[in-house]
Amino acid sequence: MSLILNKLVTSLFRLNLTPKVIPVKFIHNTAINKNDEGVPISKDRTTIIPVEISIKYLKSSAYKKTYGEYPVWKFYRRNYKGQIPPQKTRRTCIRSGVISTGNPCPICRDEYLILDYRNIDLIKQFISEHDGRILNYNYTGLCQKAYKDLRVAVTKAKEYGLLTYDVPFRYYDYSEWKN
Repeated sequence: MSLILNKLVTSLFRLNLTPKVIPVKFIHNTAINKNDEGVPISKDRTTIIPVEISIKYLKSSAYKKTYGEYPVWKFYRRNYKGQIPPQKTRRTCIRSGVISTGNPCPICRDEYLILDYRNIDLIKQFISEHDGRILNYNYTGLCQKAYKDLRVAVTKAKEYGLLTYDVPFRYYDYSEWKN
């Protein structure tokens, strides 16, 4: 027992500890570029595109050639097994910066479509003309992450006054204030 304790004490109080060399790829995982691993550039979503470029893209001829005058979700069709579609759409289309599915949702498939409260032209495509509500993800085909980002963007746009909306009418019971 004393031999084990003696060995332990000498290893703890040793002055010349030899440093262990750790390769760089184990220290920082993002040091490796995803394109070097064989991921196609068309599926890579690690580059961050500013909102200003997304707004310019919505007004460009490339956008009009791709989508025409229709909303971005108009020609999207979900893939699913069987005859009845699942109740919810997939959780996310992009995992660790790469498109992980063969048929991503309308927002995730186009890298220049950024859901932000300043991108009003894109947000208006997902709002109903009749009652002003956000269109359901079953109707638009958005993944759950993109739908959550859409709800956040719509709420922020309404708070900043960039989107107009009707305030609900309040009904009061005036019999409570009669004499």
